[in-house]
Amino acid sequence: MAENKILDLMGGDIETLNTFFSSIGEKKFRSTQVIQWIHKQGICDINDMTNLSKKLRTDLPNNTVITVPKIVRQLESTDGTIKWLLELEDKNIIETVYIPEKNRGTVCISSQAACQLNCTFCATAQQGFSRNLKTSEIIGQLWLANNVLKSKHYNERRATNVVMMGMGEPLLNINNVIPALNLMLDNNAYNLSRRRVTVSTAGIIPGIEQLGSKCNVSLAISLHASNDELRNKLVPLNKKYPIENLIEACKTYANKTNLNHITFEYIMLNEINDSSSDAYKLISVLDQVPAKVNLIPFNPVSGIEFKASTEKRIDKFQTVLNRAGITTTIRRSRGQDIAAACGQLSGDVKLRKNKR
Repeated sequence: MAENKILDLMGGDIETLNTFFSSIGEKKFRSTQVIQWIHKQGICDINDMTNLSKKLRTDLPNNTVITVPKIVRQLESTDGTIKWLLELEDKNIIETVYIPEKNRGTVCISSQAACQLNCTFCATAQQGFSRNLKTSEIIGQLWLANNVLKSKHYNERRATNVVMMGMGEPLLNINNVIPALNLMLDNNAYNLSRRRVTVSTAGIIPGIEQLGSKCNVSLAISLHASNDELRNKLVPLNKKYPIENLIEACKTYANKTNLNHITFEYIMLNEINDSSSDAYKLISVLDQVPAKVNLIPFNPVSGIEFKASTEKRIDKFQTVLNRAGITTTIRRSRGQDIAAACGQLSGDVKLRKNKR
């Protein structure tokens, strides 16, 4: 006789839980109750879910679990940024970052244990890809952040924004990412606005199309170059999905989801991609796309020889884009002293590596 499949309620969005509760003869309103307990109240002991029937509370542990993230280490930056190293059930390590700002708090969430894209400027790529994260492991990072932050020590803060910009490529794990996004948006869970949830991708075009059809959150593209020759070197995925095709996919996404803009992330590498000529080429690339550009000074990573552009070159690059009517900001590095800044996430506990 086959064993019943164990469902992790931490990762169950409304559709998943409706199917589950129907299968065990329960009404669908149980789904909303469980989601509220776990994600709104932070309760993960079924016995404490007092509006569930006594029988249901007795039966649920037979075929469900609620997996809570395990903190290996918590690091706090001098600028208030917090980084958590989290251990998964198979001993893989992932990282989650909380970035406090004056009127908001942003949680940067990982979608994979390490990454398989080999971007040449990124620490995560050096670890060797291990596996995709489960939905429970993705949404569990937001659950963890909110439950740590609600203490008086952190002034009872909560995440107001989420960016899928941590370890891994979210759109290579889209079947697990979308239910997590659904929970972020669910008013019975985290109740975040679609414009306050951003998925960042290096340019997985089929994933962009699927995301646009199922969950129209904000989109960020890790572009980093204005021509295919250079982007092939910095972001090898470009060989499969070149810039022209990627930009067309972005246009379609923006039209389908009524986004005011798509964010293009552009890491500033000294004398590599940061000239005025590069800026003018980027203007041409982004023509006809509702674009916002984030310029990201390169953050130092052990074993990577790139250097950050000088402030003068970054400022000049920004000026060229702004004068062309493209809203362009310079992202201030946060958490650099705890290796929590953009491109630095890798986990300082050795990840399990799979041969490719």
